[in-house]
Amino acid sequence: MAPASAFPILFITATRIGDAVLSSGLVKRLADEIPNARFTIVAGPDAAPLFAHVPGLARVIVMAKSPLGGHWFGLWRQVRRTKWGLIVDLRGSGISRFLSTRRRAIHRKGAQPAHKVLEAARTLRIDDEPAPPHIFTSPEVEALADELTAGAGPILALAPAANWIGKTWPAERFAQTAMRLLRDPGAPLYGGRIMVLGGPGDERLALALRDVSRKGFIDLAGKADLVTAFACLKRARLFIGNDSGAMHLAAAAGCPTLGLFGPSDERLYAPWGPDARVVRGPRNFDEIRAADPGFGQAICHMMDLRIETVVSAAKDLLKATERADAQ
Repeated sequence: MAPASAFPILFITATRIGDAVLSSGLVKRLADEIPNARFTIVAGPDAAPLFAHVPGLARVIVMAKSPLGGHWFGLWRQVRRTKWGLIVDLRGSGISRFLSTRRRAIHRKGAQPAHKVLEAARTLRIDDEPAPPHIFTSPEVEALADELTAGAGPILALAPAANWIGKTWPAERFAQTAMRLLRDPGAPLYGGRIMVLGGPGDERLALALRDVSRKGFIDLAGKADLVTAFACLKRARLFIGNDSGAMHLAAAAGCPTLGLFGPSDERLYAPWGPDARVVRGPRNFDEIRAADPGFGQAICHMMDLRIETVVSAAKDLLKATERADAQ
């Protein structure tokens, strides 16, 4: 049972991994500013593991959607007996009106669309100093990441999967890009290793990249939990991936991140951070949406993104993020 001095916070975050990562900095901001905070985090099944190591964590409630909004009633039954100090509701629901709390911070859509990090910041009225995404780990997770990434040579992290075929760059193009960065004479990551990220069901994509790296292959696809993958990304030299949760994890980890965009709006979902970049083909988001208004077609909208474009952007990002230990 929490001590009497504890400040209980109910933090309701996203269902999708990427959205949860982009709003995760709010938890760190609150933890830094409220030393006695006790967090109850509510998240969808996919995103919930991101919050396993939050300091002052009371519990993580996994909220899976159910018909007729029954998941909200189920959540209310679990949290109604607590007198909350603060409820942060990033889903913009009305549940906090039926709970006892000293303060509410409820997400509201602004008049103009904004990046999701800025949208989250507005919920706490800190948009003048938005909280960058932050995932908490543990010494045990960091030790496991050291073990998984042990070896010589820089690591090129790749995430060739996405939640929809429309925004999935072909796996063979990832392979050819990796060869240009790792194996060509004078390649910026010559002699480096490949690390592949993905969730359950993405294992076949990892197999397609196994033979590219001659020096080492780190296969995390379907094998590492989200926080472990995040810790491993802190040890990578460069990340290249589709718009996905893995891309946002990479940027949050401080890994130089190149996000491949097509039918995604970088104005809202670009990877966040000083070492993060977006690359796309000749068509912008609005042009792609005009061709597929409902984004319901089972076709790839990334075919006009050329390998040469990605390789050039990757080399530029590597040059811009050269580190003293890599000289």
